[in-house]
Amino acid sequence: MFRIYGFLLIFGIAVPACSQQVSVDIRPGAAYFTEGADSILTYQIAEKSLDGAYGRANYIHPLFGLDGQVLSEDFPADHLHHRGIFWAWHQLYIDGKRIGDGWEIRDFSWEVKSVQEIGNQRNTGALPGGARAIQAEVLWKSPLWTDPRGRELPLVREITRITAYPAKDAYRQIDVVISLIALEEGMRIGGSEDEKGYGGFSARIRLADGMAFTGPNGKVVPENLPVQAVGWLDISGPIGRGGADSGLTILSHPGNPGYPNPWILRASGSMQNAVYPHPGATAVPLSTTQPLILSYRLLVHKGNSRALDISKLHAGYSRTAY
Repeated sequence: MFRIYGFLLIFGIAVPACSQQVSVDIRPGAAYFTEGADSILTYQIAEKSLDGAYGRANYIHPLFGLDGQVLSEDFPADHLHHRGIFWAWHQLYIDGKRIGDGWEIRDFSWEVKSVQEIGNQRNTGALPGGARAIQAEVLWKSPLWTDPRGRELPLVREITRITAYPAKDAYRQIDVVISLIALEEGMRIGGSEDEKGYGGFSARIRLADGMAFTGPNGKVVPENLPVQAVGWLDISGPIGRGGADSGLTILSHPGNPGYPNPWILRASGSMQNAVYPHPGATAVPLSTTQPLILSYRLLVHKGNSRALDISKLHAGYSRTAY
């Protein structure tokens, strides 16, 4: 059973000044973020599948643009395992034993134990600037890791916080902070076991002819292998209402391990990935006492990358508490 619950949490974040407020409605299957009549995003709590296959939970879809258009894709025909805004890894090991694949969703599942709203000190729910946040506790499980009676044992406890802010000018901020702690000794995670090494925080968004990829130093050309763009990456093009330019920027927090991360980018038929770990083919250990924390900010915006001063926004994000 999922319920709304508020408690004191100090974010240490820069909040856009805005008179509007975000609302969040937590239901058994999903959490819905809105601002007035405008949809912002949906966090999927209950498992969704395609005729019983590719069952997934614990991701964002749909993600909406500022004109109300759906930016994200779920169950795309070219990669049925892709899903909206998601974070996942191919390699899952306990010592030398392979325990499923969270990226392609093989022998793996997410049990969303609870979803709570994070409120302010007066427990009214609203955060400074009219933002709203939820916190989800998620257990990673696999049929390949069970007790003697065949019951699946949790591998990892994930605590993920999602914060949505009111729209400001031509953009909206959405923060995603992921905390992972192993529940078994010898737990390791890693990306694809090839030279690409993709894995971690990813966005499967609608793409169209004429999409532009931009980083702090200008145009970025998608390649088969990881490319560099220190701190942030913008994907923009004619995906807004009526074919207008619209886009999504992914900001990576400098506190993330391995910062600055490289990116796996695709101009069509795939996802965009802030690679962690790098090189992804080498799995890294998860501690049972010290959580791995990965923090990202999404900027959903109108226009192309020049409509915002993204480097300034990233500098502000970089100064926030990790």
